[in-house]
Amino acid sequence: MTATLESDEIARLKEQVRKLEAINAALMDRVERASDLHGGAFSMFENAITLEAMVRGRTNELEDAMVRLATINAQIEAARNDADAARARLRDAIESLSDGFALFDAEDRLVMCNTAFLAIWPEFHDLVEQRPSFADLVDVLAGNGSAVGSLVAPERWKQERLARHRNAGAHVQLLSDGRWLQINELRTSEGGTVSIYTDITSVKAEDARQRARELAERNLALQSTLDTLSEGACLFGPNGQLQAWNDELANMLHLNRDVMAVIGTHGQFVQHCISRCRLDRPQAVEWREGRGPRISTDCMLGSRNFVIRSVTLASGGMAFAFDDVTDRIRFQKSMTEVAETLERAVKQRTAELVEVNRQLAEAKDEAELANLSKTRFLAAASHDLLQPLNAARLFVSALHEKRLAASTRGLVGQASIALDSVEDLLESLFEISRLDAGAIQPEIRTISLDRMLSALRIEFAPLARSRGLAFSVAETGLHVSSDVQMLRRVLQNLVSNAIRYTAAGSVTVSAQREGDRVTVAVTDTGPGIAAGEQRVVFEEFRRLEATRKIPGHGLGLAIVRRSCAKLGHGVALDSAPGRGSTFSVTLPAADADVAAAATVAARGAKTAPASGAILVIDNDEAILAGMRALLENWGHRAITAVGPDRPEVRAAAEAGLSLMLADYHLEDGLTGDIAVARVRAMHKGDLPAAIVTADRSEEVRASLAAQGLPVLGKPIKPAQLRALLRQLAVPA
Repeated sequence: MTATLESDEIARLKEQVRKLEAINAALMDRVERASDLHGGAFSMFENAITLEAMVRGRTNELEDAMVRLATINAQIEAARNDADAARARLRDAIESLSDGFALFDAEDRLVMCNTAFLAIWPEFHDLVEQRPSFADLVDVLAGNGSAVGSLVAPERWKQERLARHRNAGAHVQLLSDGRWLQINELRTSEGGTVSIYTDITSVKAEDARQRARELAERNLALQSTLDTLSEGACLFGPNGQLQAWNDELANMLHLNRDVMAVIGTHGQFVQHCISRCRLDRPQAVEWREGRGPRISTDCMLGSRNFVIRSVTLASGGMAFAFDDVTDRIRFQKSMTEVAETLERAVKQRTAELVEVNRQLAEAKDEAELANLSKTRFLAAASHDLLQPLNAARLFVSALHEKRLAASTRGLVGQASIALDSVEDLLESLFEISRLDAGAIQPEIRTISLDRMLSALRIEFAPLARSRGLAFSVAETGLHVSSDVQMLRRVLQNLVSNAIRYTAAGSVTVSAQREGDRVTVAVTDTGPGIAAGEQRVVFEEFRRLEATRKIPGHGLGLAIVRRSCAKLGHGVALDSAPGRGSTFSVTLPAADADVAAAATVAARGAKTAPASGAILVIDNDEAILAGMRALLENWGHRAITAVGPDRPEVRAAAEAGLSLMLADYHLEDGLTGDIAVARVRAMHKGDLPAAIVTADRSEEVRASLAAQGLPVLGKPIKPAQLRALLRQLAVPA
């Protein structure tokens, strides 16, 4: 490219010199032919001087151009010498390469090559001077079969070789004389191609030797692996020839040392297994192609049991494995016999257990029936006993309101105390029977422990003061998960017992949280309980010798034990004679933010005029008489009836009532809530009402609570009745 630029510059300078010579000749000719017809000698002199100056300037320019031309010619000659030297050096460098080198121009014609290239392709010696194209060279190779590919399919090989040359990459080619060439082709910036041909025959040979060594090592590893197997194994190649086996296979098939002579092919292997070893399933060793693994179980080779596994290899061969399972099958048979013996024994024992379970179920049914009968009896007896007891309580309360002599008032007080004792005993018995029968089902919810303990403080503080005891209940800030009624009953029994059996000192109620559990403890300074007696105090009617003279029935702790068991709470006792006792209940803790807030059902305004009468409905005449006497002593007008359909009830309802009290169980299956509904239908305006009953079942109480009807339990205590009257805004 530099030589082209220099040639252009020389041509331009020559053209410029030619123009200057032409101008100079024209000027000289003009001077010589010009004549001054009118001027003198001075004018001609001036013209001559001017022409001389112009000629001298042009001559100087011509001399400068000639100098520049000579300089450029010298530079061109030096560049030619340098280019020749560079070409010589390049050719020497190319010739020094041990690899074959060839350079093709943009038209894909051979520009130059080295001797190593011609040594690889001697058929190109006569073509180099003709600057052949790459396609011409490929035609020569395809024609003489120099490459292995050209021997098989010359045209296809030719097309593939030209395509690789166009794509200019690297590939390996095998020559027909056994040599291997690695051909690397690279595009030049002018569009030509540089090709490097490297003889890698020695590398290929070393690679083949390495592969042979690896294959030998793999075969050795395979044989070592086969020899370590407890199973017999053999491997056949794609041609059905035996390639590998282990000694265990030879032992199983009763082969001598010349294994190849006996089972060298797959056909011999199958024939030997069938004829010599009496294989009962020939298909277990048949050749299978492309069907995946196969397992044949319970095959017999002579007197031995075998499991034969065969698999088709990716190379087309087959692998077989023989597993002698004779001992295993014999062991399984023996185990089967043992299992059958055990099964017979188990069946016999099961039959015996079924009979025992049947007897136990019958005994359990009898016990449950007896317990249910006991519960029904206690419920009926309690109801029947509470009816007259309620009447007696009402009569005693009414009598207590009278002005009596001191001796008579003392007798009335003793009668009231006796009634209290009988009432407590009946209530305790009834509660125990309901707990045993499962009639009480806990309703677990979140409870504020401080609210419950505060109620205990208010309830028992007067009793503790009357006995001269210090009574303290701690502020805990805790919440627990339990049933409100049952937990209150448990704590009431524990506090009541502590105050009852403590002669002097104090009773303390505290609570402590540990993890997700809360322990409520009732501690007293009473006489204490010996270790041998601590278990029996939770049994029914158990009284200790030290507290036998103190009034009580021995049922409070029995109720505590049953209630805690029903709730899933733990109950414990820590005591020793002379240092008091601590009864504790452990129950689940609850978070304060989920504490259920008690909601009060809106019952409407139930305030009745103070002048209205109080209607009492009960099917027991004695109770009606007692209620009438008690209410009249308090200044109320009482109207009593055995049912809501009596004429006096209708007249009283139309006249206006301030309160209605109805027994739950009335005559002819009528219930108190129905009686209240009938009377309210006849009454003008709202009528407050309450139910009086000896039925303590949860179903009855839940049904009445859903209707917004308060409940008074029989026998009625005057204080409870007064509280109800105040709650319903009835003066008492």
